[in-house]
Amino acid sequence: MQSAKKNSSAAATAFDQLAVAWLTMFVVGSDLFLVSPLLPLIAADYQLPPAEAGWSVTVFAVTYMLSAPLLGHIADRVGRARVLTCSLCVFAAANLSTALAGNFAWLLITRIAAGAAAAGVSPSLYALVGAGAPPERRASRLAIVVSGLLMSLSLGTPAGLLTAAWFGWPAAFFVLGALSLPLAWANHRIWLHPPTPVARAAPVERLAPTLLAARLAPTVLWSAALYSVYTYLGEGLSASGYSIEEIARVVLLYGGGAMAGTLLGGRIADRLGSQPAISMSLLGFCSSLLLLLIALRSELLVSCAFGLASLSAQLFFPAQQLKLANQFPSSRAAILAWNNSALFLGISLGSLIGGQAIGRGGYDFDVVIAATVAIVGWISHHDGRRQTEITLPHRRFRARAS
Repeated sequence: MQSAKKNSSAAATAFDQLAVAWLTMFVVGSDLFLVSPLLPLIAADYQLPPAEAGWSVTVFAVTYMLSAPLLGHIADRVGRARVLTCSLCVFAAANLSTALAGNFAWLLITRIAAGAAAAGVSPSLYALVGAGAPPERRASRLAIVVSGLLMSLSLGTPAGLLTAAWFGWPAAFFVLGALSLPLAWANHRIWLHPPTPVARAAPVERLAPTLLAARLAPTVLWSAALYSVYTYLGEGLSASGYSIEEIARVVLLYGGGAMAGTLLGGRIADRLGSQPAISMSLLGFCSSLLLLLIALRSELLVSCAFGLASLSAQLFFPAQQLKLANQFPSSRAAILAWNNSALFLGISLGSLIGGQAIGRGGYDFDVVIAATVAIVGWISHHDGRRQTEITLPHRRFRARAS
């Protein structure tokens, strides 16, 4: 009887943790994806050119990319739950300040603060969820948390746009700030006693630059390939004569594929291991892009081709998180923070590569370049895998000798 009660309590705790983590990533993702579609309203309000208003997106992304590794390192040292709660409080204050910004300079400062705070939330949350999950379910639980981020693109951003249309764009940031405060309290309560890792912790491993470059290269290349295609999706389809309604249908299937791929990727990584799941994703993504190229040229099943490409691509992220979390259990927040920075670096490179490719050969050429980058990512993944297999026996030998 007591054993059944204990199991029921543990299941309830796991559910509560995942629910709070999902909602937290949903709110953070809504902030991340909302600013870009609001740029015309922000530019009009401050009487700025749209390109200058775009700095509000740039400063957030750059601050996030630079702050995440530092905050991840701090979280591993002073406590992941503490950094998570403090970051959410700063995130709430930054969004409320964005809503009250009297001029564009002040808005940029608030977006810098929001980017730094978001960089403290995501890696700490991923690390806490990963540490408390049984090894055989770790990737699945991480995938559930990541799905909150993806769902914010499908639900959070449209809700924010409707709020902005009805009450003005500052109202959308006011809502995000107001939602972040109870989430800070909920995370403080749910992670009051942070979970201890289920598996025995490995010795702390120094995150040397060469080691980070080898482990994170697949993330950079994967996100560059993915976002070089996604960033210019609307432009590429518009140039081919697609209407707004048809593009919306493509985006809907693309988002559905991303959600399904993330959840399925977690399951596959738990069942087969992270290495096969990553290989499957990168090879499948490359193959799907080639099918997409055929669909675009024949104008058949384009929506389905985009959905398949999105699904196969999103198998990657939970598997990569699982691999890094298992390889660096004592520096989990730091390595997952570096992985998030690698993701943002890849997004920036993907936008640059996609723009150059479209300028030289159109959207079809962009898809071909993205498929090539995905294959390079697969090669870099296997390179890193071989390095791991070489170093692990050496590490075990040293452990026995000591």
